[in-house]
Amino acid sequence: MLRRIPAVDHFLLHPSVAAWVERTSRAFVVTEIQKLLQQVRTAILSGDAIGNADTDPAILEQRLAERLQRRLHPAQTPVINATGVILHTNLGRAPLSAAAQKSLSAISAQYTNLEYDLEAGARSHRDQLVEASLKELLGCEAATVVNNNAAAVFLILDTMASGKEVVVSRGELIEIGGSFRIPDIMARSGARLREVGTTNKTRLRDYEAAIGHDTALILRVHTSNYRIRGFTEKPGLQELVGLARRHDLPLVEDIGSGCLEDLRSCAIADEPVAQDSVAAGVDLVCFSADKLLGGPQAGIIAGLRRWVDRIRTNPLMRTYRVDKLVCGALEATLLSYRTGQAKRDIPVLRMLSMSRKELARRTGRLLRNLARRSPDGARASLLEGNSVVGGGSCPDAGLETVLLALASDKHSANAIERNLRAQNPPIIVRLEDDKVLVDLRTVFPDQEKLLLQGLLSALR
Repeated sequence: MLRRIPAVDHFLLHPSVAAWVERTSRAFVVTEIQKLLQQVRTAILSGDAIGNADTDPAILEQRLAERLQRRLHPAQTPVINATGVILHTNLGRAPLSAAAQKSLSAISAQYTNLEYDLEAGARSHRDQLVEASLKELLGCEAATVVNNNAAAVFLILDTMASGKEVVVSRGELIEIGGSFRIPDIMARSGARLREVGTTNKTRLRDYEAAIGHDTALILRVHTSNYRIRGFTEKPGLQELVGLARRHDLPLVEDIGSGCLEDLRSCAIADEPVAQDSVAAGVDLVCFSADKLLGGPQAGIIAGLRRWVDRIRTNPLMRTYRVDKLVCGALEATLLSYRTGQAKRDIPVLRMLSMSRKELARRTGRLLRNLARRSPDGARASLLEGNSVVGGGSCPDAGLETVLLALASDKHSANAIERNLRAQNPPIIVRLEDDKVLVDLRTVFPDQEKLLLQGLLSALR
């Protein structure tokens, strides 16, 4: 069998492979041929080879073509998110608005005034591109942008509390995705954690008792991805502001998801709004831009100029700064808020506010189209369910939806799910109780035709 493995030159003489050489390069194609032939040798020597199929030249040429095609296809590709998880971290969190996409297209292939003052003809700072919008929206004195909220928390602590104590409620020592823990980030920043209260109850006097000559700041952290219910207590934000003022300490609040709109109409009642924190007197507030705000991945720090300016001059700031693409997309996103069009323009807010009635209409239409063309043995039905905000946000949000449930006599639920992931574009769904579930809340209307085609293909 080893002797039957074709030589590299055999492949290069084939017209289809020669076309690949012309399209790419000889070195690129030869490397893939060598990798393929090594896989064949390994399979033969390990006993995993399947007869002559593993050495058949025609089959190997087909496998080579598939390898080359995969190599030329970008590893990151658009997918259809049919899970109903709006801020799906594995799928890139917030999709950008049309205005943000237009901004990316306009500036990505051009020089820009990223750090150049067009009026003065002199160097400027990239923060100035979005600071005016943030100041107007949040009512703060100053603001800066870094590459995510974890970086924002780290820079705040490193700048304001390195070598000193930070007072935090034990019930707010959160862990978010990727094992990012508040105590760990504190340790890395050089700040020393001073826990107060208990998991379910922390009173104002607990904070006050912990304040000493070594206290640098009070940190309040929104528990974005979980809630503690029942026998609980914690001081209100105004109480903490008053305590910080009495002791001449800065109060920093990490609100996590970056909510800039009142979302009670979307069944989200306990998500802090950034403007409210600033208005209450918090010295610094930080949050993500790619969650409820609906923008690109970034972390925003806003509040008093004295603290923001100190963070800007931190030598580590350069390691966390954002590029021209993030600045452009974020500025375009913030403009939708400034003009009062955020709920219309920003996909995350549109998905959050989508009614069950609209979802029932869309899902019913998909069911009818599917029923007319489904292969034998395939079944589809409608189920009541709930969408999920995701991204470590709003764990209690009850977003009512109507789900499309798929089953087949020919394929298991796992097989259907695998088939859907293999479509172009890939379709990502939910698997629950041995059912494939499709939630149109996170499917854009212009994706519905592709979704239908993918579902039919996966069920064949």
